[in-house]
Amino acid sequence: MRVHHLNCGTMRPYGAPDGLVCHVLLLETDKGLALVDCGFGTRDIASPGKRFGPIRFFVRPAFDAAETAVHQIKSLGFKPSDVRDVVLTHFDGDHTGGLADFPWARTHLTTEEAAGVKYPGTLLEKQRYRPSQRDHDPTLVIHAPSAGDVWRGFANAKELTQVAPGVVLISLPGHTRGHAAVAVDAGDHWVMHVGDAFYHHTQLDGTARPPVSLRMLERSVALDWGRVKANHERLTELWNADEPDLMLVNAHDPTLFRRARSRETA
Repeated sequence: MRVHHLNCGTMRPYGAPDGLVCHVLLLETDKGLALVDCGFGTRDIASPGKRFGPIRFFVRPAFDAAETAVHQIKSLGFKPSDVRDVVLTHFDGDHTGGLADFPWARTHLTTEEAAGVKYPGTLLEKQRYRPSQRDHDPTLVIHAPSAGDVWRGFANAKELTQVAPGVVLISLPGHTRGHAAVAVDAGDHWVMHVGDAFYHHTQLDGTARPPVSLRMLERSVALDWGRVKANHERLTELWNADEPDLMLVNAHDPTLFRRARSRETA
């Protein structure tokens, strides 16, 4: 399937001079369009306090209507009504804000993440899963990757054939209790979107120290820091393997986003 790389939310947190993006995948499938995450949406722009909360004063989102997925889909010549599915890495507001722009679409997430959204068990979960992000009553389709297969050494993976063959949901908890990666078969390569499993490419390639502010942010919002560090180690191994048919991206690194866009347009 063809994969488009969209930035659906520029952010300018203090201490991160390159800023952050909200890296969203738009998939052209035989069944219609699908999104992997959806960044900020039009309702976030209209009501940023209600929708995103106080953390906006630190990460400083642009809240630009031109960056919303629904706007970019139109700009690419597609109809928003053709978006049939949204596959989420997790339910944080900067990944789900655009859901309300596609209220007819099915929203796919892991069983554990759905449980956290519906029954938050910690103060952190109560703060991050804001009811306003789902007040449009989305249709949640829940998956248990632990009952699936192995994908490139990741033990808990499930192909979402109801979205499209070649879309794989991979359990990667730590940032949230049901956080996941999403792997997509783009034909001559796979794109593995690991969400917030890491924040900055230097955490994997070791070329420099990641910005202190991002390290602090990552630690403060992690549900299980031990699992986050284990994910860093596993993804570093994958990065160092440098497999030619695999593109590794995350949700917020602008460098990885630019590389992905370059490959898309090459």
